[in-house]
Amino acid sequence: MISVKNNPIETRLAEVREELGNLKSFPDSEFIGIIKELGFRCELCARCCTKEFNDHVFLLDSDLEIIKQIDPDAVTPAPYYEFCDQNGRFYVSGYALKTKHDGSCIFLENKRCRIYGSRPSICRVYPHMLHREADETGKVDWRQISGLNEHGSYHSELDDSTCEAIAQETRAYEEAYLVQMIGFLEAVQEHFRKNNLKHVQRTYDRKMREFLKGECELEVLVYCRGGFEMQKPRAGSDR
Repeated sequence: MISVKNNPIETRLAEVREELGNLKSFPDSEFIGIIKELGFRCELCARCCTKEFNDHVFLLDSDLEIIKQIDPDAVTPAPYYEFCDQNGRFYVSGYALKTKHDGSCIFLENKRCRIYGSRPSICRVYPHMLHREADETGKVDWRQISGLNEHGSYHSELDDSTCEAIAQETRAYEEAYLVQMIGFLEAVQEHFRKNNLKHVQRTYDRKMREFLKGECELEVLVYCRGGFEMQKPRAGSDR
């Protein structure tokens, strides 16, 4: 039996399950108080819709269904593939929105979202978030907002009902993301077990170097609706 210590999938599963438990036990009152104290209001600068401020827009399965109805070609495998087996096939936890050549979201036009009413979940809660991550010193703690002082206005007066709604929607997104991540990890674990596969970091690094140089094509299994979809992205295919 492979120990958790030597199995990156088991290790990540344990971390994500712990994260979900921590999230569920985080007091609503504390998060609501943070939201109220920050008093964030959007100024329609559209900075959050560009790669300069956000790396990518990850799609939950529920988001993916909506986006595919609007434009099936607007999605691409999320970047930063989590695993690569010994045969050089990659695995990633979901899809993301494509971006234009200037790094802006595919749905951004004249600093306005073309699908605002149907925008993905992460766009709805941004910049609020509720998860634990390491800071620049390596200390792991709760992070409640992204891009602080980089966009929008702060210390606005928000009523209690608005703060409660933000807290509930943000928590719902974070929980759904972690549940999807657990499903992905369990699916990879079962797929590896059935097919006698394992994650090989050296293969991952070699294939990525070749891919970025245009020397090979990648096969990526994207987790979606409880299973995997095969994709063959090209270098720069997020655009």
